Amino acid sequence: MAASRLPLGAGVCHFRAVRIPYFQVDAFTNRVFGGNPAGVCPLEAWLPDEVLREIAAENNLSETAFFVAREGAYDLRWFTPTVEVDLCGHATLAAAFVLFTELGFPGPKVTFRTKVGELGATRAGARVSLDFPAWEARRCEEVPANLADALGWVPRELHKTRDYLAIFSTEQEVLSLDPDPAILARLDCLGLICTAPGSDCDFVSRFFAPGAGVPEDPVTGSAHSTLIPYWSARLGKQQLFARQLSRRRGELYCEARGERVGIGGDAVLYSRAQIEVP
Repeated sequence: MAASRLPLGAGVCHFRAVRIPYFQVDAFTNRVFGGNPAGVCPLEAWLPDEVLREIAAENNLSETAFFVAREGAYDLRWFTPTVEVDLCGHATLAAAFVLFTELGFPGPKVTFRTKVGELGATRAGARVSLDFPAWEARRCEEVPANLADALGWVPRELHKTRDYLAIFSTEQEVLSLDPDPAILARLDCLGLICTAPGSDCDFVSRFFAPGAGVPEDPVTGSAHSTLIPYWSARLGKQQLFARQLSRRRGELYCEARGERVGIGGDAVLYSRAQIEVP
């Protein structure tokens, strides 16, 4: 008996994919391939957390930002490839940049609602300035042995907020660090900030968070919630210029504002795309 022909696609179940606009932005830089790349996903409504985690893992960037418009502002969340984080600077700057330059946001200031409260992002020319909380670090009486082992150094001082803040004497010391990520991943904090006075800026830093899936973050806006109050007090200045010394480098224009800090930076679009989620 001759085989019968089936219509094309017969017997196949078809599922309608959710299509999400996707932008990749290099933040805290004025050049592509510099700064910190962030994924940005505007959503019409929240997807399940597991789907957000899977998208961030697939993007494989230090953070992907997701936002949903609500009542004149935007609910905003950030995911690394492994976890959701409470605050992220470069992906907030990237999200604001996408709203201003790609999605037609009309005003000079956008408000984000997050797990740490409201955050502002103001556009002034090509630069975006973030209004973030200030985190006053408390000094640690001693340096944990595993932190010194991970760094191969004992820092000049150690402080703590959400992250450890390790103070070094020179920019070269910070550049020379090659920490052990397996040991750092076991620290009782999200990440480790290493900082020193800068040779051509007010201060430099590097940021390591292997426990959150980020061995070294290229440029870390949220770390400057801790760095700005520390360096403002130490240098006696409200306005500060900072560099993050990762391979990609980044520049941050900082301001101490009492209980808040201003974190300014440039951003450039790397790509526009579309994600399809089954």
